[in-house]
Amino acid sequence: MKQNNTTFKAFRVDEQDGNYSSSIKQMEFEALKSNEVLVKVHYSSLNYKDALSASGNKGVTRNYPHTPGIDAVGTIEKSNNDLFTIGEKVIVTSYDLGMNTDGGFAEYIQIPYEWVVRLPEKMTMKEAMVYGTAGLTAGMSVLRLTELIKPDYGKIVVSGATGGVGALSVSILSKLGYSVVAITGKATERDYLINLGAVEVLLRSEVENFSKKPLLKPLFAGAIDTVGGVILENIIKSTAPIGVVTCCGNVASAKLDLTVFPFILRGVTLIGIDSQNYPMKYREVVWNKLAQEWKPEQLESTCYEIKLEDIQEKIELMLQGKLKGRTILTLAD
Repeated sequence: MKQNNTTFKAFRVDEQDGNYSSSIKQMEFEALKSNEVLVKVHYSSLNYKDALSASGNKGVTRNYPHTPGIDAVGTIEKSNNDLFTIGEKVIVTSYDLGMNTDGGFAEYIQIPYEWVVRLPEKMTMKEAMVYGTAGLTAGMSVLRLTELIKPDYGKIVVSGATGGVGALSVSILSKLGYSVVAITGKATERDYLINLGAVEVLLRSEVENFSKKPLLKPLFAGAIDTVGGVILENIIKSTAPIGVVTCCGNVASAKLDLTVFPFILRGVTLIGIDSQNYPMKYREVVWNKLAQEWKPEQLESTCYEIKLEDIQEKIELMLQGKLKGRTILTLAD
């Protein structure tokens, strides 16, 4: 199953005097290091970090030219260790993939074997990328939330609900029997969110305009926040006693303006979610749950497939906040 060609296609971002441009280029294979595997990529997916990397955000990617793509799924093509065999189906997400290591917007990736997870038996490669880092993040958030909050405790609110993490969180929680309230800035997406399993939809403007009091009327038993800022502030202030809030994003803001009252008067727990360096033993637990009891019935309805040539257009839409669900990149024939 070794590759017969000497080059492969990749979506490359170049920097020239502070200006960034992208194109599809032919890349040459490099010699495999002792701790590395070569993976033939079948699918990747578009994430916000990829859009930032492709537009020159040095907080994500320091050096250019570069290939974005923090998610990939495919088959082992070459391996310098005994843990993985040629042809084995594997998932690679987060760590440094697509950030300062060339990522999944290419026909092949060359990465440390420690980053690799075997594809669960009951999951297809396409499903793995419908999930991707967004699904792993949603799964980690659901795992931590459900450890402490049961369906009969009350409503669970999910912010950024039309985004990748948010949409999958709504779907998974709904399947597990939770009453989910979805927050979105897109009034036109109410039916979409109801179809995902939400029982109620709140507009972002409503939540942003909650009272500025340090504690608000308890509305939610728990929450999965994907945006940060004033939305997260007001979710925390509206969480019931002994409630749990997970947070994984800062697209609205990285700052919080809060008192300690929700924590010391109501016992609210705030749990941070970091998918980039999540320990492998927990990754395997989450991926296997996503393959079985957590898999939403409408999983693939949350995704749109594109080709390598379509990436730049979708990146621009993502940066404008005009994408919903998951965008999947098809690389293998």
